[in-house]
Amino acid sequence: MGRYIGPVCRLCRREKMKLFLKGAKCLMSKCPIEKERRPPGEHGMRRRKESEYGRQLREKQKLRRSFGIGERQFSNYFAQAARAKGRTGENLVSMLERRLDSVTYRLGFVTAPRTSRQFIRHGHILVNGRRTDYPGYQVKPGDVIMVRERGTSRQRAAEALEASRAQEVPQWLKLDKNQFRGEVLRLPGADEGRVPADVSLVVGFYSK
Repeated sequence: MGRYIGPVCRLCRREKMKLFLKGAKCLMSKCPIEKERRPPGEHGMRRRKESEYGRQLREKQKLRRSFGIGERQFSNYFAQAARAKGRTGENLVSMLERRLDSVTYRLGFVTAPRTSRQFIRHGHILVNGRRTDYPGYQVKPGDVIMVRERGTSRQRAAEALEASRAQEVPQWLKLDKNQFRGEVLRLPGADEGRVPADVSLVVGFYSK
């Protein structure tokens, strides 16, 4: 399945909750969730009892869509998380949070998760002094993420930092706004992830 390029508000309506795919815009009163608009599709108003499989599927879709990841890539992440030491769910969330596009958003260099991928693809981000245009790059403790020293890059980052002043930077990251610089201090903890879903149900979905 290719990258989703349709209206992202439709995804929030489908999951019946805010996934904050548009960043601060999701806090506005015109958000479809605030207006309590029904889920998309001709059967959006139908109410039927949801099965266990259905609940697991919805939780998996919430987590996948909140990070903007395709189905095949997400299943590959789960396979890696299952092979690693520790709890599969915690490993999965840690891998998703350590993606470069997620870290760039969490530092406030972009206003929404969806724009983070484009920001990186266009070469605005340096990792340890080197241009890195792969959004899925897995950061590690000690990595330094910086916005390139050029007008358009820093101007866009400055506007995003101003717009996201209320956004709290997680404790496993360190931000220097004046230098447009972030540092990975450690791996994210189990309770520090941007997780809109019940991860245990996601594990159950893939464990069948």
